[in-house]
Amino acid sequence: MSMSFNIADMFEMVVDATPDREALICGDYRATFKEFDERSNRLAHYMAGQGIKAGDHVGLFMYNCGEYLEGMMACFKIRAVPINVNYRYVGEELAYIFTNADMVACIHGREFIPAISDIRSDVPDLKTFICLDDDSDFDLGVLGSIDYNAALEGQSAGRGFEERSDDDLFILYTGGTTGYPKGVMWPHKNVFFAAMSGGGAFSGNPCQKPEDIVDRMSDHPMGGIALAPLMHGASWWYSCIMMLAGNKLVLNHHRSLKGEQVWGIVEEEKLNLVQIVGDAMAIPLLESLKENEGRWDLSSVFNIGSGGAVFSEAKQQEFKEAFPNCFITNAFGSSESGQMGADSGDKKDDKAGLGNIVKSEFMDIIITEEDGGYRHAKPGEVGDFSRSGYIPRGYYNDPVKTAKTFVDVDGKTWLLTGDQAKLEDDGASMTIYGRGSNCINSGGEKIFPEEVEQALKAHPEVYDCLVVATPHERWGSQVTAVISTKAGAKPSLENIQEEARKHIAGYKVPRELHIASEIGRLPNGKPDYKWAKDYALSKDGLAS
Repeated sequence: MSMSFNIADMFEMVVDATPDREALICGDYRATFKEFDERSNRLAHYMAGQGIKAGDHVGLFMYNCGEYLEGMMACFKIRAVPINVNYRYVGEELAYIFTNADMVACIHGREFIPAISDIRSDVPDLKTFICLDDDSDFDLGVLGSIDYNAALEGQSAGRGFEERSDDDLFILYTGGTTGYPKGVMWPHKNVFFAAMSGGGAFSGNPCQKPEDIVDRMSDHPMGGIALAPLMHGASWWYSCIMMLAGNKLVLNHHRSLKGEQVWGIVEEEKLNLVQIVGDAMAIPLLESLKENEGRWDLSSVFNIGSGGAVFSEAKQQEFKEAFPNCFITNAFGSSESGQMGADSGDKKDDKAGLGNIVKSEFMDIIITEEDGGYRHAKPGEVGDFSRSGYIPRGYYNDPVKTAKTFVDVDGKTWLLTGDQAKLEDDGASMTIYGRGSNCINSGGEKIFPEEVEQALKAHPEVYDCLVVATPHERWGSQVTAVISTKAGAKPSLENIQEEARKHIAGYKVPRELHIASEIGRLPNGKPDYKWAKDYALSKDGLAS
């Protein structure tokens, strides 16, 4: 059988090269590469026996667990498509993703039986249910689910699957901050090179052919922890990166992120790599270090990396102080784009943007013309941070959004990420600003909330914050900050403005301040701007 840049093909080569290495740890779950592969094979044979075939969509509706990734790999082995389901979805949201994704099967936590039962009639082709036991006692008979381990019993631990393809799909549903989720259709080869560094994450040398994946493995495996839920693309992809490199992957098995628990796992497993999603995770991790100085031996850690959300300079600096021998990485990317590069640390303007990356043949800024056409940006222009080359096919079952996001420029398809960026005067570097859809227009000036948030987090009393637009009689909209503070501090608006002016231009400084006990965020750690705007408009936390 010929090998392809299919994740299952490459993973099986890694397994054969290093069967006895530890592959995956999540709470009480521990498996070597061989054990993980054999369990995934058994699950794959069971699903195939239920009639699940190439191209069929299988929901993964669970909290973090080893079985989540077994389900993913089992799907890949039989060329089925795993679908990540947000475990916070209920009612219409849940019904939408199950129907939009055309699911025929679902591997689910037992506690989700009632939620699935409520929407099952909306999904007539959904017939196979595999249930992972938990502390709940809901009746498996409601859905006709089979217990997960019972499904594995009697199934072959061997392979014997049909030949796979580079073009088999990996679909990632992303909710963003508004609207119903969208299913990003990634061919395996494209997602491998765009989101998983082509197997070169640790060697800096991407694979030229599938068999190279074995040569990219180190004789000295590393251990890393993914802290986001697996339903989040950053964590799902990081898991693949680690396992395809023959490294030890650890998942956070707790259902919320608490610094004390995380650092306890890092110490116990002697982990080298900690993967977070922006400040939403950085903040509690840093706070627990300050409150428990010297409690853990974290000398094994040499990298803390972030991707998928804003990782402010202030929080990066705090990590550098806590881990002076550690390198910090801040990557840009999204569910649609994969990894768009890491901040080079070479800002052209110390008071502008979230970071700077290098322009390339496949990374550029696209300008949308008034007539609806598209062109490449000229030096000094701000437009859509965009990618070509290894990109998704589009959004599943959504041709309208696909047409708006994947556009033709000079005969090549470009993905418009929605993030705004400026091509600097040197024509070779790009400064990233943030989501264009969140941009605040105040008196004709365009202001990106993420940039202001980064400045506010440098204030010693600010714990977390979000920035939104609220109405202003003269300017149309004004910059409004919603913050949570450290140790019950109550900074004044003037005090916040004074600190902000050290980092951003005066017109970007907040004109109104609201203090909340906690900042609202979505389950994946992304900012909940709707919550922040509603809170600001309520005036409940207005500060003078």
